[in-house]
Amino acid sequence: MSKYKKLSFKIRRSILKTAFSSQANHIGSSLSIVDILSVLYGRFLKSTKNLFILSKGHGCLAQYCVLKEMGLISDKTLKTFGKNNSILMSHSSHKVPGVHFSTGSLGHGLPVSAGIALGNKIEKSKSRVFVLLSDGELNEGSNWESLLFCSHHNLNNLTIIIDYNKIQSIDFVKNTLAIEPIEKKFESFGCKVLSIDGHNHKQLLKSLSYKSSKVLVIIANTIKGKGVKFMENTILWHYKPLSITHFERAIKELKQ
Repeated sequence: MSKYKKLSFKIRRSILKTAFSSQANHIGSSLSIVDILSVLYGRFLKSTKNLFILSKGHGCLAQYCVLKEMGLISDKTLKTFGKNNSILMSHSSHKVPGVHFSTGSLGHGLPVSAGIALGNKIEKSKSRVFVLLSDGELNEGSNWESLLFCSHHNLNNLTIIIDYNKIQSIDFVKNTLAIEPIEKKFESFGCKVLSIDGHNHKQLLKSLSYKSSKVLVIIANTIKGKGVKFMENTILWHYKPLSITHFERAIKELKQ
């Protein structure tokens, strides 16, 4: 078992335990990005010179669980997630060590990342900026305005990752507001596009290591609720909290 697979398993288990304890929702959204975060933090964010913004702030529990594994927050702190007076709010908060920008209102992560990337380029810094967006978040016009900006300034130090799990809120993306052909759309904005299996660690490592002369967009095809069969590709688990029965079943399935 690779170190990334081991880390992903730990994070998924931690997500389930924390979500059950706090009766949090957005479990499916957190589970879909675990493998992406495992590779990002395990390989590309070890250096403090690189920066990451989770634009889909509702998936913050996955990030908090990673930060715990990285030793940036304690297990005691993680157990306060979503509770009164906790710094671990239900959307990403910059008050948490390792979180650079508060997100939750969708469509803000890319504009901020673009500004940071441009600043780094002006200062001739070798730092890379990574930003993770949800597919439903692409409904926000601010992202497309930012892509024009990114392309105009040729921000090849910026990597945009799309968590393409095909479900948003209470329906499938294709039924809410179709975004296909997604690859051609990003290419038309002057981006280099790579489409990968967002749960394949080798593909994630290869794509995130790619040296592009343009803005790099990685379309990570993922499964909402990945790792727990009864949650996978199911709209219900965007909002539903875990009952004791579902929690015990989820933990059991995760072991298989």
